[in-house]
Amino acid sequence: MIGFIQRVSQASVEVNGQIIGQIDKGLMVLIGVIPQDDEKTADRLLNRLLNYRVFADANEKMNLNLHEIQGGLLLVPQFTLAADTGKGNRPSFTSAAPPAQAKQLFDYLLRQASQQYSRVASGQFGAHMQVQLTNDGPVSFWLETK
Repeated sequence: MIGFIQRVSQASVEVNGQIIGQIDKGLMVLIGVIPQDDEKTADRLLNRLLNYRVFADANEKMNLNLHEIQGGLLLVPQFTLAADTGKGNRPSFTSAAPPAQAKQLFDYLLRQASQQYSRVASGQFGAHMQVQLTNDGPVSFWLETK
């Protein structure tokens, strides 16, 4: 499972002109699913997201995680993260999980996140979304779990 993390001062997701997910300071994470992923890989990614230390402490060192700053977590499904871009001028999506599997795992990740953390918002699987964010830093990381 792929998580593209962006530390944000604010982020939101809009579908059909309506904001469906919004956070203030925290992490906006684009989620990609590959065919080998299962609930265990989703659990590992969630553990990393909740505990990844990317927020500054009193000494301006990246030592704090979401829990410690009480930040928001915005999960946004994005199948294009799993694209094969190794050759040519057009991405191939054969390396992405089939939509049914990807939706099931994204929904599982969202349920688990909501059970383990109180400040969770999300995008909508399969929808055309408008994502707005203010990247704080900028600070961005690509996480993969296998």
